[in-house]
Amino acid sequence: MSRRVQFDRYGPVDVLHVAEVPRPSAGEGQVLVEVAAGINPGEIAIRNGAMEAMFPATLPSGQGSDFAGWVVETGPGVTGFAPGDEVMGWSDRRAAQADHVLSDPRHLIAKPPALDWIRAGALRAIGVTSFSAVRAVAIRAGDVVAVSGATGGVGGLAAQLARRAGARVLGIASAGHADLLRAIGVEPVAYGDGLGDRLRSLARTGSTPSSMPTAAATSISPSH
Repeated sequence: MSRRVQFDRYGPVDVLHVAEVPRPSAGEGQVLVEVAAGINPGEIAIRNGAMEAMFPATLPSGQGSDFAGWVVETGPGVTGFAPGDEVMGWSDRRAAQADHVLSDPRHLIAKPPALDWIRAGALRAIGVTSFSAVRAVAIRAGDVVAVSGATGGVGGLAAQLARRAGARVLGIASAGHADLLRAIGVEPVAYGDGLGDRLRSLARTGSTPSSMPTAAATSISPSH
C-alpha cells in the first residue's frame, strides 16, 4: 500500500486527508518515484474550487504537482532513468503529495547533487514561471531590470536569473528584506508612495557596476 493526500470535495485545508491507496506500478513509458513534494498557491485555488472552470477536479482528487524523489521502478520502454536515480519534476495527475507518484519521464530531470530535497521538491512551478518571465523580456547584459515581489518564490528566482544574464536588478520588496536582496546582488527598492520616482532615479543614476553599463530598462511583475 501507499499513501496520498487527497480531497473528496472542494473547500479549505480541512478537506484534505491522507488516504491509503494501492501502491502504483510503472506501466509502459512510466517512472515510479518515491516522493518529496512541494505546494504552490495554484494548487490551493484548485482545491477550494476557485479554478474549477479552468482546472476541474475529478473527485476524489489528489493534490500537488511539484516533487522530487528517488526512482523506485521503471516501466517498459523507459530509458535514461533507473531505480535509485535522484530526480525532480512534476505530476500532471495532481498526485505529487503522496508516498509514490507515477510520472512521464519527459517530466523528470536529474536532481543536481547540491540541491537539497526541500528546494528540489518545490522548484518546478516557480522555476518554470521565473525562467519564462526572464526569457519573455529578452534580458541582455547591461539592461536595468525592476522585479516586483523580489523576495517571493517567483520574484526571487527571476531576480537571480536576471543577474545571471548580466542585468542590473532593482528588487521591489518590503524594507525589511533589503539585506536579503543585497546578498544576492540585487539593489533593494521599498514599496510605497513614490515607488515609480525611486525606480526612475535609480535606473538613471544608481551604482551601476563598471562592467555593466546601463542600457535598456524593463520590468518583471511575477504572479505568485
